[in-house]
Amino acid sequence: MIARLLIGTSGWTYDDWKGSFYPEGLAKSRWFDHYATRFSTVEINATYYRTFTDQVYQKWRERAPSDFKYVLKVPRLITHQKNLVNAGSEIRAFWRSASLLEDNLGLVLLQVAPETPYDPGLIRQAILAFGEPTRVAVEFRRSDWLNEEIRALLVDCGATFVSVDSPQQRMMDWVTSDTGYIRLHGRKRWYLYDYTFSELQEIADISTRMTAKGAKTIYIYFNNDYQAYAPKNALALKELLRN
Repeated sequence: MIARLLIGTSGWTYDDWKGSFYPEGLAKSRWFDHYATRFSTVEINATYYRTFTDQVYQKWRERAPSDFKYVLKVPRLITHQKNLVNAGSEIRAFWRSASLLEDNLGLVLLQVAPETPYDPGLIRQAILAFGEPTRVAVEFRRSDWLNEEIRALLVDCGATFVSVDSPQQRMMDWVTSDTGYIRLHGRKRWYLYDYTFSELQEIADISTRMTAKGAKTIYIYFNNDYQAYAPKNALALKELLRN
């Protein structure tokens, strides 16, 4: 079995990508169009920081190729300010907005804040508050969440585990749904980091193991956006995987 690999970056509007990933003379209004010729997916972190109108979501949908997939990061009001507590109404409102992307919506990224107390019931409640729990990918930033109780919970909800590579965490090959997810923040330094060939090979190996464990689709995002390392590494991984 061969999984569908969706490789991209965490955002596309970085000014320091001009001249390396984006041609010098290309207007910023055309950057997404250029991005979509190279990658089949993007992770949007901007939804974490602020609210967008329905018109923005509709514009994203209209501009995307038919098979292009967006992943939207869940707002910080839900994850980092309310720490998932009594956040049902906010989750439903965000899901309504995300659903405007229709077939171009891949997943929503639920990042559990480091300050959130260990509470499996709270995570379950948050996942199930989304209109489609199977569209929820969960990223943990503390090691105490990475245990069999949580893995079983994600499997039971049909949610996707996010495998993280950062200065604080190493990738894991957990597969808790038919979807895999790898999020790359930088191996030795957050965001300002250029992955080596051997490290890219390690990422490829993790994706192969996820496929063997039943992942039919695997999202892989480079969040090392400084100095255009993210698109550089993403393109190198695509070449490595002939994707």
